[in-house]
Formats: sequence, C-alpha cells, structure tokens
Amino acid sequence: MFQITPIAAFEDNYIWALCQPDHCYCLVVDPGDADAVEQFLTQQNKQLDTILITHHHGDHTGGIAKLRQRFPAVNVIGPAAEHAYIPGLLQLVDDGDTVQLPTFGLQLEVISVPGHTSGHIAYYSAPVLFCGDTLFSAGCGRLFEGTAKQMWQSLQKLIALPDSTLIYCTHEYTLSNIKFALTVEPTNAALIEYQQRCQALRQVQLPTLPTTLALEKQINPFLRCDDTALQTRWRVNSAVALFTLLRASKDQYKG
Repeated sequence: MFQITPIAAFEDNYIWALCQPDHCYCLVVDPGDADAVEQFLTQQNKQLDTILITHHHGDHTGGIAKLRQRFPAVNVIGPAAEHAYIPGLLQLVDDGDTVQLPTFGLQLEVISVPGHTSGHIAYYSAPVLFCGDTLFSAGCGRLFEGTAKQMWQSLQKLIALPDSTLIYCTHEYTLSNIKFALTVEPTNAALIEYQQRCQALRQVQLPTLPTTLALEKQINPFLRCDDTALQTRWRVNSAVALFTLLRASKDQYKG
C-alpha cells in the first residue's frame, strides 16, 4: 500500500510524496521547493530515495540541488529531452521507457507529453498518473514551447488510459479552471456539481486533487474537443481546431 501526499509549495504547487508505511523511504515528484520537502520528511521520519521530474520549469526543479546535498544517495530521474535545462538529473528517460523502483516494488511507464514544454513527460503506474503541468483538473497546461496540435495529441495519450486513472497534477488550479470551463459549457450538470464540491474542499483548505480520468472526461473542456456539439457551438469542424481556440481563449480569460 502506498500513501501519496501533497506537499504544498509556493502559491499553488503540489509536490507529490509517495511513501509506504512499512519502510522509511520516500519518493517525491517535481520538488521545486527543497525546504517544503525536507520539512515533510522530518515530520514523517522518512528518507528521500527518488526524485521524479516531469519538465524543466524552476517551480518543479528548484529543489534538486539542495535535496541532493541532504540525501547524496537520492536518484533523480527526468526527461532526456530536457536534460540540458535540468542540472542534477542522474537517470534520463524517454517515451516508452520503464522506470524500475525496486525500493518501492514499483514500475512506472514514461509517457512523452510535449506541449507545455517540448520534452515534458508523465509517469504512469495503474492507477496513478503523475502528469506535471500537462493535464489539470478542468484544464490543461499553457503552451510555452509546444503547439496546440502537440498538446492535443499528448492529451489523447492520457485519455486512452483507464477511466479509473488517478490524476496527480502539480497545481491547485481547479476552481479557476472550472470558471473558464463553465463559459465553454454553462449547462454541464457534472461540471456545476463539481464546482460546488471543489468549493467546499477549498473552504477547509483541502486539495481538489487527485481527480479521476472518468470525471475529467465529463467536465474538462480540453478533453472534450471531439464533441461535435461543442465544435458546432464554437463554429469549428475538428477537435484540433476547437482545442486551439479554447486554449487561446483560456490564455486571455480574466474571470
């Protein structure tokens, strides 16, 4: 049995910590803030064994150097395509690779998901998906380096996973994403109900994550671009065209 815990960092980041109750080792995903990780490890009496990196942005990688100093034996795994931008990587992985984590009795599949950055990757071991800044609840990542077509293709890889997949993304953007999603589908009953549920969670400082792929298929407009009714409403005739339009609209959205 694994326990996956969000470590809050900066304004809205989550650094995911994977631990097992019966041993002292811990894995963290995208540790932008070393101090937050160290505080968690001290509280839980755990030792850092592995770091997983999804992409090169500083709020996901900024803690690597300090954590390697504190835990010299830690393995740091990340995208081969972005190794030049991520000092401290020790194991480079790419699409289709399998990450073996014998300490945890775990294997992770590496999935290439370019769009937010050109070499972004996700890690999957059923039912868990660590997807960085590619897929958010009710949203998706901005296109800093990739194209809309690339991001849509990346999301198709994630949509193909089982509906039971638990999506551990790295930002608490859910409520703001829902506001935009409601401008796309204002009568989506599942989305309206989800907004109420997430508002209740945030009022008591609880995370809205993880979410499930099954739910995201119902409420996330960026996963619903093949819906012909949505295409008709937005006056486009393909999923890629709708995704491109929605992503550009979200970039300008001030709600």
